[in-house]
Amino acid sequence: MNASPPLPGLAHQLADLVALVISEIRPRLIQAALSGERSEAANLRHADNFLSAHDLWMHERYRELLTAIIPSFVYASEEAEPQVIGDDPDPDLCVLVDPLDTSELAVRALHGYTHVMVYSRSLARPVAAVIGDIFHHLQIYLAARDEAGRDQAFIITAEGKTHELRLHRFAELREALITNYLMKPVERLRPLALQTGLIDALNQPSDDGAVRGRIGVDFGSVSLCHVAAGFTDAVIEFAKGFAVWDLAPGHYVLDAAGGVVLDLEGRPISLDYGFGSLADINRAMDRRQAFVAASSAPLAHDILASMGV
Repeated sequence: MNASPPLPGLAHQLADLVALVISEIRPRLIQAALSGERSEAANLRHADNFLSAHDLWMHERYRELLTAIIPSFVYASEEAEPQVIGDDPDPDLCVLVDPLDTSELAVRALHGYTHVMVYSRSLARPVAAVIGDIFHHLQIYLAARDEAGRDQAFIITAEGKTHELRLHRFAELREALITNYLMKPVERLRPLALQTGLIDALNQPSDDGAVRGRIGVDFGSVSLCHVAAGFTDAVIEFAKGFAVWDLAPGHYVLDAAGGVVLDLEGRPISLDYGFGSLADINRAMDRRQAFVAASSAPLAHDILASMGV
């Protein structure tokens, strides 16, 4: 295997930071799972989402650690209103953080993820993103813009081995593994079950007669990272839409790996998330985006055609 190119400086620092936070939170989450003490808290910002004391601890820990590597930035965490950190009243960088994604499963030691993305307001695009997998050996998914302005994507194992992500597997719809965040029965699972066109398309046999199409469950930004790594072929989100902290980090990783993210009209979704001002960032926190993310544009369009949304 060819050696991967070196990580850009900021991306390397972010990867180390996220790995540190994972090492600190994992024992707490395992203890929560084994004891049954899940430390649920009232969620004042998102009443229908599970929130734990662990989410809030990670929110504060990220704010503390990020100040050591980025002197001034807008801290846009899922768990609080955006705030300016540092001496610059109007910093270029906005750091988007979802401290603990799938926290309802994380406190059961099943799945847990953590997202950090650095967005340059002057460039109107991300420059680095890290998605951490708390419980698995494939621990860090990362995208970054190098000094030449090129975007690269990587995966880093728990032992520190780095592999570059570049998509080279392109499945037909009938052979695709498509994932969806289908955990909420009425809000998400029922609308998915009604997508009979998609289900029928996945049930079409391959040339050898085998039926290989599959639907699986996946979560937030890491679901797009799994497409970027070639582990799955596509992610669909049409019932509710993802909030920006769930979509944007994984969107950047998948884009850097050569994949596509389209809206339900088949148009590419821009990496410009509209973080021009603090007011713009606040508005972005309230938006949701429906999408199809796939390893290739033909697969994404075939999925949309089968869904009829």
